[in-house]
Amino acid sequence: MKHLIITIMCVLSATWTYAQEKKVMVAYFSCTGNTETVAKAIAQATDATLYQIQPQTAYSSADLDWRDKESRSSKEMNDASSRPALADKNAKAETYDVIFLGYPIWWNLCPRIINTFIESYKLDGKTVIPFATSGSSSIQNSVKELKGQYNKINWHTGKLFNDGTSGVKKWAEEVIAAQK
Repeated sequence: MKHLIITIMCVLSATWTYAQEKKVMVAYFSCTGNTETVAKAIAQATDATLYQIQPQTAYSSADLDWRDKESRSSKEMNDASSRPALADKNAKAETYDVIFLGYPIWWNLCPRIINTFIESYKLDGKTVIPFATSGSSSIQNSVKELKGQYNKINWHTGKLFNDGTSGVKKWAEEVIAAQK
C-alpha cells in the first residue's frame, strides 16, 4: 500500500511539473544575420524552438537601401498597411505559451513582415517578448507600436542587443524564469 501511494504521488508530481512547463519559441526576422545571431543564442539559452520568419520574396541589398525612397523596404515602411507575404505559415506559433520575437529596427519600428507574422497566428493571450538589433534606434517605439496594434497579446518588456550576444543568455534565462 505504501509503495502504491508513493507511486501515485510520483506520477502526480511528474504530471504537475510537466503541466507547469511552458512551450517556448524564438521567432525572428533577419536580413543581415545580426538578429539571427541573437535569436540562436536565446533559443540555446532557453531550449526553445527556433523559427525564422522569411518573406516570400527575399530582400536584396537594393531592397534594403533606406536612402532610396523607392526601395522595397522604404515603400513598405512608409505604408502602415503593408504586409509582405511570408514564405510559409508553418510556425504553429499559436501552440506556444511564450514567444521571443526578434527583428531589426527599421525606421524606428519593426519591419512590416513582423505584422504579417503576428496577424497570421492567433496570439491573443500569449506572452510575447520582443528583442531587436539596430545600428542607431532603441526598441521602445517599436514595442509601443506593437502593443497598441495587438493589445490582446501579453507583451513583455523588450530588449535591444547592439553588441551581439553579450548578455543574451542571462537575460533570456531571467525572462523564462519569471514566466514559470
